[in-house]
Amino acid sequence: MTCFPGAECSSYLLDTEEDRSIAYQSGGSKKCDDAFSGGWYRFNSTAGSKMPTTCVPKNMCNTDAPGWLSGSHPTLQEGVVALTVCFHWGDNCCNWKVTIDVKNCGEFFVYKLVKPGVCILRYCVTN
Repeated sequence: MTCFPGAECSSYLLDTEEDRSIAYQSGGSKKCDDAFSGGWYRFNSTAGSKMPTTCVPKNMCNTDAPGWLSGSHPTLQEGVVALTVCFHWGDNCCNWKVTIDVKNCGEFFVYKLVKPGVCILRYCVTN
């Protein structure tokens, strides 16, 4: 178990992209998360500050296959927890899956994001 606050809670990259919102309907040029390489990230924008924990409709978050956290965010006491991120495509809310680490830092969460592997996949955020 990692002790609070831990390096993850002070050494992270900040993502402020507003088009990651579960309410942002994809328009012209869609995005994907093919640049993530296993670092710790914190989401913080008007779009939201944490990953959703329910299936996100296709074509939201400015991508084709939106990503959502399958499971609950960890408590402070749980430390770093490995969780599955599902990506919605076709009729399957979990057509693709990746495993990421998630940590509760008290007032926010951090995510150790990995490259999803297919360019139509993107992590989403909510409030």
